[in-house]
Amino acid sequence: MESRVLSGAATISGLVRLRKPVRDTVFFTPARPIGAVGEGGNLIWGRQLRPALILEGYPVIGVTTGKREILRPTMASTSSPAEGSDSAGDAKVGFFDKYPALVTGFFFFMWYFLNVIFNILNKKIYNYFPYPYFVSVIHLLVGVVYCLISWAVGLPKRAPIDSNLLKLLIPVAVCHALGHVTSNVSFAAVAVSFTHTIKALEPFFNAAASQFILGQSIPITLWLSLAPVVLGVSMASLTELSFNWTGFISAMISNISFTYRSIYSKKAMTDMDSTNVYAYISIIALIVCIPPAVIVEGPQLLKHGFSDAIAKVGLTKFVSDLFWVGMFYHLYNQLATNTLERVAPLTHAVGNVLKRVFVIGFSILVFGNKISTQTGIGTGIAIAGVAIYSYIKAKMEEEKRQLKSA
Repeated sequence: MESRVLSGAATISGLVRLRKPVRDTVFFTPARPIGAVGEGGNLIWGRQLRPALILEGYPVIGVTTGKREILRPTMASTSSPAEGSDSAGDAKVGFFDKYPALVTGFFFFMWYFLNVIFNILNKKIYNYFPYPYFVSVIHLLVGVVYCLISWAVGLPKRAPIDSNLLKLLIPVAVCHALGHVTSNVSFAAVAVSFTHTIKALEPFFNAAASQFILGQSIPITLWLSLAPVVLGVSMASLTELSFNWTGFISAMISNISFTYRSIYSKKAMTDMDSTNVYAYISIIALIVCIPPAVIVEGPQLLKHGFSDAIAKVGLTKFVSDLFWVGMFYHLYNQLATNTLERVAPLTHAVGNVLKRVFVIGFSILVFGNKISTQTGIGTGIAIAGVAIYSYIKAKMEEEKRQLKSA
């Protein structure tokens, strides 16, 4: 059937060149929306806010069948110079277009690699400098300086921001700041693997917020997929050797904060590219994080915090560790946004689960954390539950898009 449609489209295309177009036939020119996926898409902190997708690079020809018109996409690359595309064979294909799977795989690798390095270095810093509020500020400060330098050299060009967009981004940035700080408080208090196990509950909070705050109907299958997540986290928490309430409660607050960040992100849809949006959110979040860091940890840092850290590792290593942990934090988040723009939601969901598995596994190997059998089983069950939930949710989103485009 497909071959007949394409051959029919080719025949009509040939007839158009020989005689005047039929009056009922309509030709469409492809349009490119602002903020299209190919240009960076709309994404606020890992949540892709894409406008309606339009078939880019696929000229659509109107095929007349009686009084109705059926639109059939035809591959532009298949047209020959004889069919009106004299320069079709001269177009050069770049490396990124020629090997898209290889490039996407590289993005995933760098996302995982930078994430693992960040978590390991971050925990090593907390072992001799247990001040998570100050370290959180450093994470954001290094990223903001990186963004300012990038804007100064025009890579990328800074997008203008108005008061209306600023009002939309402030709630997102505040929730991001709170979630980031509380995550670091948990990282400093307990094992990295345990914090990431607790953070596996984030989908549960997202579903609850969608159901009871946004009023969206959550299918029973999605709720059932979350049962093993709750069970696994409970099992891991009961026998976790590094357990303490500060680490546990901070990780839970982080989950809630990131849930509200997701809610506000949906309201802050914008055509600005993701790199600029992320830069503005980082700047606002930095401003939010500085006052509590000064109030909570300022006196201790001035009294003995800095001097103790320098005495343990030396000034050069202390400063370099803070710089690199901030750089890795910014780069892995930027790579995450760039990676998510290249893949479908289902691939993103699976990739996000695998990323957490990588972080938990490498943190256990590097720090030699002893975990009980029950904790290991509970962690595995929780990760499996997140994988099932992510798969079901991604399939649902894909079906919704297909229905809208039908």
